[in-house]
Amino acid sequence: MQLEKLVDIHCHILPGIDDGSPNLESSLGLAHAAIEDGVTHILATPHHLDNNYINHRQDVIEKTKDFQNELDVRNINLSVFPGQEIHINGDLTQRYDDLLGTDEKKKYMLLEFPHRNVPAYAQRLIFELRKLGTTPIIVHPERNKEIQKDLNLLYDFIQQGALAQLTATSYVGGFGTEVADISKKLVENNLVQFIASDAHALKGRNFVLREAFEQVATDFDETLAFSFENNAENVLNGKSVIARNYRKIQKKKRFFFF
Repeated sequence: MQLEKLVDIHCHILPGIDDGSPNLESSLGLAHAAIEDGVTHILATPHHLDNNYINHRQDVIEKTKDFQNELDVRNINLSVFPGQEIHINGDLTQRYDDLLGTDEKKKYMLLEFPHRNVPAYAQRLIFELRKLGTTPIIVHPERNKEIQKDLNLLYDFIQQGALAQLTATSYVGGFGTEVADISKKLVENNLVQFIASDAHALKGRNFVLREAFEQVATDFDETLAFSFENNAENVLNGKSVIARNYRKIQKKKRFFFF
């Protein structure tokens, strides 16, 4: 399939501020890897408000500007924009001014759940963020242990108005066959609207966006693959993205023989 450009809305490319790239040299390496994969625009999304990292809005804006300057000096043709991967907290609405969206007006925002569970207050928080005009994009739901046990938990959030982003590495099998199977089910049932790299400077966490899109085109069709790319471009520009034709995942019936 022909993809003129790729927009990556989840990437830990900024140097030395979270568990992504440890330094400038590594970040430049990620930039070259992104370009080789066909990526032209990246939303830099360092962790914010998780147990280990706090990256305030203004700090991320300044560090993104500095990194873009480094890219420009080296004639590396990649555009980087400031964002955050925001860990879910009950008081996010009180911290709203310190949060970055995928776009300047915060129409969309990346929201991370803990890996092992879905907080009981998640639906309330999503409702509160939507009242403020922000649609949460739930990142890598396929790797959340509680959602893995019941994929229709994600359906409930999408029905509430949230969106969801799948990790490219998950879809192509980098996290194992179980996560790959879950990822395919989420795509098949239109429960995710984006595929992004979530690239880190770690083994097995690189850019495989093009491979993921090509695999989606093979598994389903090119129209679906193009829709993921188009959605990424739209949220970077604050344009409308709507979850369409999503459905609950039917559990297989068990048959008992006596």
